[in-house]
Amino acid sequence: MARLAQTAGLTDVQQEILKTVREFVDKEIIPVATELEHRDEYPQQIVDGLKELGLFGLMIPEEYGGLGESLLTYALCVEEIARGWMSVSGIINTHFIVAYMLKQHGTQEQKDYFLPRMAAGETRGAFSMSEPGLGSDVSAITSKAVKDGDEYVLNGQKMWLTNGGTSTLVAVLVRSDEGHPEGTAPHKSMTTFLVEKEPGFGEVRPGLTIPGKIDKMGYKGVDTTELIMDGLRIPANRVLGGVTGRGFYQMMDGVEVGRVNVAARGCGVAHRAFELGVSYAQQRHTFGKPIAQHQAIQFKLAEMATKVEAAHAMMVNAARKKDSGERNDLEAGMAKYLASEYCKEVVEDAFRIHGGYGFSKEYEIERLYREAPMLLIGEGTAEIQKMIIGRRLLEEYRFQG
Repeated sequence: MARLAQTAGLTDVQQEILKTVREFVDKEIIPVATELEHRDEYPQQIVDGLKELGLFGLMIPEEYGGLGESLLTYALCVEEIARGWMSVSGIINTHFIVAYMLKQHGTQEQKDYFLPRMAAGETRGAFSMSEPGLGSDVSAITSKAVKDGDEYVLNGQKMWLTNGGTSTLVAVLVRSDEGHPEGTAPHKSMTTFLVEKEPGFGEVRPGLTIPGKIDKMGYKGVDTTELIMDGLRIPANRVLGGVTGRGFYQMMDGVEVGRVNVAARGCGVAHRAFELGVSYAQQRHTFGKPIAQHQAIQFKLAEMATKVEAAHAMMVNAARKKDSGERNDLEAGMAKYLASEYCKEVVEDAFRIHGGYGFSKEYEIERLYREAPMLLIGEGTAEIQKMIIGRRLLEEYRFQG
């Protein structure tokens, strides 16, 4: 086995794209990632490089200036990028969720206006569901839109926006009771608005404020922010799909793509942790020989490699299922759950192999150890994934009594 996490059945084009991305990661990301992460510095030069490679348009159809590639190609690219630095994969993830939602659910006018700009990397996307008082419980959203003539007025506070400061387009999910009588199920009275804004912090357009970056344990470099709407006026033609009440379904469709992305990130981080662990184990000597020759370390490496392979296989399966046009919430939930849990375990094992040096900021594994926990909660916690998986299994294996 030349390397872990190989994918069978790829086209020549897919292989060439992955080779290009892998070379970019090895040359442009890994050498600078730890230094930039410690400074919590936005990786502008890396982002510019990804833009040059055309990765911001990877899944956007060719008719809008993109490469028209599959979710599988995108997920494998994300895996490679996360292997270099997970924060960079976060920068393109939210962008692609918004682009995917526009492609699947946008009006023709919305597609024509936004997708070419997104493919070129001129418009950068972010999306927003969470609020200070809720995370995975989307039905508890309190932010609200009220119709006023040809506009909607939005009020409320949103939380945990990846790319909140650097983005110029945010897909925001809020309540919109217009046309939905009292007592309507919460998920049927939500609408996604396409909110254009200036990059930066403070008041980025009238009625919209991005207070500043949230200071985090890991996942640094990428800006994570709040979003405050106070009388934000949005024209009716910026309702995603042109019809209110469909926002929940649109967002959940996007989140399925996001869960495959998080699974891919988990695979990439775990793969890098394995590389670091297996390399260090052959350099570090104890009791007169490299620690890699001790059976206890070999067992650990065997477990780590098996987890990297298993997570990769499930992630690929979930991406291919979505690409086929089939429902993939079961496969995406399983892949996200397994990959994030295995990532945490592989990173911790690599950390243990490093011994005391793993605790030093001079070693890359220290950064991975702080980054891995984000994957346990991003795009839905393990408990949420288990709920999704359990419900879908009961649908598939309904008892016939």
